[in-house]
Amino acid sequence: MKIAIINGPNLNLLGKREPEVYGSQTFEDYFDTLKQKFPNIELSYYQSNIEGELIGKIQEVGFTFDGIILNAGAYTHTSIGLGDAMKAVTTPVIEVHISNTYARESFRHQSYLSGNAKGVILGFGLKSYELAIQSFL
Repeated sequence: MKIAIINGPNLNLLGKREPEVYGSQTFEDYFDTLKQKFPNIELSYYQSNIEGELIGKIQEVGFTFDGIILNAGAYTHTSIGLGDAMKAVTTPVIEVHISNTYARESFRHQSYLSGNAKGVILGFGLKSYELAIQSFL
């Protein structure tokens, strides 16, 4: 099984950015933990702050991988293009968020992705990614 984890803008700052919201662990460290927990799954990781690069990665893996876990960060609330990319590929996509977006600013309550996702997991910290992997098993 092959699963791609795709992270959007500012998620490269995990461990430094707003630790009270996002925690103090870097995603790279957490990704190592995920690989250890799921040794029989081929996990790949990609992060970009650029919307078009995220769309390109979805298109690249979206016909050959078994699953995509997408945390589009702030693009969740602004990007019709990412939603269209999710809809265009055959690989199922799980939308994840580290924080509970509904407990935050009102603009974070709108997602242009959710309607094209197999499911949405939010508010469980970095464990949201583990829950998304488990949904593919």
